[in-house]
Amino acid sequence: MKSRARAVLAAACSIHFVHDGFSDILYVLLPIWASEFRLTFVQVGIIRTVYSGAMAAFQIPAGLLAERWGERRLLAAGTAVTACGFIAAGTAGGFLSLLAVLLVAGLGSGVQHPLSSSLVSKAYETGPRRAALGTYNFSGDLGKVAVPAAVAFAALAVGWRTASAAYGVIGLVAAASILGVLTRLGVDRPAAAADARPEEAAAVRSTWDSGWGIRDLRGFQALTAIGMIDNATRTGFLTFLPFALIAKGSSGAGVGTALALLFAGGAAGKFACGLAAERLGVIRTVVLTEAATALGIFALIPSPLPVALALLPLMGVALNGTSSVLYGTVADLVSADRRSRAYGLYYTVTIMSSALAPSIYGVIGDLTSVSTTLVVVAVLVLTTIPLCLVLRASVAEPARA
Repeated sequence: MKSRARAVLAAACSIHFVHDGFSDILYVLLPIWASEFRLTFVQVGIIRTVYSGAMAAFQIPAGLLAERWGERRLLAAGTAVTACGFIAAGTAGGFLSLLAVLLVAGLGSGVQHPLSSSLVSKAYETGPRRAALGTYNFSGDLGKVAVPAAVAFAALAVGWRTASAAYGVIGLVAAASILGVLTRLGVDRPAAAADARPEEAAAVRSTWDSGWGIRDLRGFQALTAIGMIDNATRTGFLTFLPFALIAKGSSGAGVGTALALLFAGGAAGKFACGLAAERLGVIRTVVLTEAATALGIFALIPSPLPVALALLPLMGVALNGTSSVLYGTVADLVSADRRSRAYGLYYTVTIMSSALAPSIYGVIGDLTSVSTTLVVVAVLVLTTIPLCLVLRASVAEPARA
C-alpha cells in the first residue's frame, strides 16, 4: 500500500514538474515576444491572463469530470493539449495568434492541479498527507527552476520558436508516460463517493452546499481569499520582474538565470514553510512569509543588478513557500468524497485571480512604471495578514513553547 502511494505521488510530481515548466517559461518568453511583436505592457499582461484564465476556467470542470471518468485519462489528455499548444506557439506570427494557442494550452493545463492534488490526497488519506502534498508542490518548483533556465539558453542558441516547440514535444512524451503509469497503478476508476469513509459521507450532507463538501465555509472563504492575493502577488511580480531586471542591465539569458535563482529559493521554501507550519502553525507561517515577500519586493526595486540577484533566492522562499501551506490546508476543510471538486473550486478562484493580475498590473505599468507596479504588488500582499485572523478560528495551531 505504501509503495503504491509513493508511486502515485511520484507520478503526480512528474506531471506537476512538466506543467509548471509550461506555465513559467512564459516569463522567459514574454520579454522576447514584447520585443519581436512590439507589445505594450497591457498586451504582455493579457497574454499571461489568457493562459492563466483558461487554466482557471477548466479547474472545476476537470474536478467534476474526474468523478465520472477518473483522473488518468484527463491528466494525459490535458497534458497533450498543453504540449500541442506550445508546439503551435512556435509558429505564431503575432499577438492574436499567440493568444489563440495559449488559450488552448491553458485549458489543457487546467486538469493538473485539482486532479493531481486529489490523487495525492487519496493516496495518503491515512498517512502524512500534508508532507506528501508539500512534496508534490516542491516538484512543481523544480520545474520552475529547471525549465525556464533551459528554455532561456535554448532560445539564445536556436531561437525561441524551436525552444518552445521542443519543450512541447517533451510534454507529449510526458502525457503518454503518465497514462501508462497510472493505468498500471490502477488509477482508472472514478474518484467518487465510493472512496469516502462513512463518517465523511455523512458529514458532507450537513455541510454548506453539499455538492462541494465544504465543512467550514468561513474558513474556506478566508483561505481562498488569502490564496487569491498570494497568487496575484506571485504572477504580478513574476510578470514584471524580467522587465525590472532588464532595466538594471540584465540580458535575456540572465533573466532565465534570475528566474532559476528565484524558483530555487521557492523550492526550498516549500519544504521550509511546511516544516514551519508544523512547528509554528499555519497562521504564523503565512503572516511571516507574506510580510517577507513584501519586504523583499521593496528591497529589490532600488537595488543594483548584483544585489537584486542575491535577493532573489531569499525572496523565492517566501514568495512560493506560502502556497504549500495553503494547499495542504484545503484538504482539512473539505470532505474526502468531494475533494476533487473542492480543489477544483479553490484552484479556479485563486488561479483566476492570478490570471487577472498581470492585465491589471499591465495597465498600471503603462500609466506609470515597472517600479511603481512592483510597489503596488508589495502593498497588496500585506492585506493577507488581516485575513489570517479570520482563518485562525478554522485551523488547529500548535501551542507556543
